[in-house]
Amino acid sequence: MDGTDWRASFEASRGHLWALAYRMMGTAADAEDLVQAAYLRALEKPPSRGGDARGWLVRVTMNLARDELRRRKHRAYAGPWLPGPIATPELDPPETEGRSSESRYAMAESLTFAFLLALEALTPQARAVLLLRDVFDYSVRETAEALELSEANVKTTLHRARKAMASYETRRPPRADATVQPLLEGFLVALMSGDLEAVVQLLADDVEAHTDGAGVYHAARNVVVGDERVAKLFLGILRRRQRIDLMELRRFNAMMSLFIVSDETDPQLAPRLITAIDPTPDGARISRIYVSMAPDKLSALER
Repeated sequence: MDGTDWRASFEASRGHLWALAYRMMGTAADAEDLVQAAYLRALEKPPSRGGDARGWLVRVTMNLARDELRRRKHRAYAGPWLPGPIATPELDPPETEGRSSESRYAMAESLTFAFLLALEALTPQARAVLLLRDVFDYSVRETAEALELSEANVKTTLHRARKAMASYETRRPPRADATVQPLLEGFLVALMSGDLEAVVQLLADDVEAHTDGAGVYHAARNVVVGDERVAKLFLGILRRRQRIDLMELRRFNAMMSLFIVSDETDPQLAPRLITAIDPTPDGARISRIYVSMAPDKLSALER
């Protein structure tokens, strides 16, 4: 395969490679790095003539992703880790062509914070198998070829990965705007009123708050659990802020979210943040709150 052919294959596959890499790593910057690394690998040693260039590129990208995930597990992170937000103006991304009705997870669902956090409990190999089989609708054979595994290994790994996702399945949150937006707006109104009881009423008893400041901005050191504790946390955060210059609803990671910009003088307070929520399965209250303010992740969002 000459340079022109594989470059054309790379450009045609770039979106697919990025979609895989982002779901493997959970941040846009890491996804970009992996896709670029796959490109450089092809420069150094292009796919063989007559080979499956797309399959080769997927294999290289997934190998790089698994290696990087193994390294990441040994690196410390300050406070709770959240995926890096990406803008998704449409509710469902376009990567749906050719998918069968047997896909376990929708493409949009696989972008949500809840899903990406659930993947963190899996080994790199289990994550790769689950994504290829249950999100991207690869067959057992295609998955085995992409990850250089036996088909029996793919089936065993997928079975274990699905068992590990059981807790996610139990509290799988609804994504419909008609459910999420009223809860998000009601939460904001209750916070602005300063009424502790009004905030608590919107929260599930075991609600979780994940605040990712990456050690740069003020955030909880651990995941905060419990309706009253979470309510007091956010009321306290709001009291510290002197001004808010922009507050609007936007969609990130296939979730209606609140985008906030404030010209803060306190260097411990993030000037920009994104707040998203998960409703309880019945849609009545909030089960999880995510606040992303890590500067490197929001900078990647702009790029």
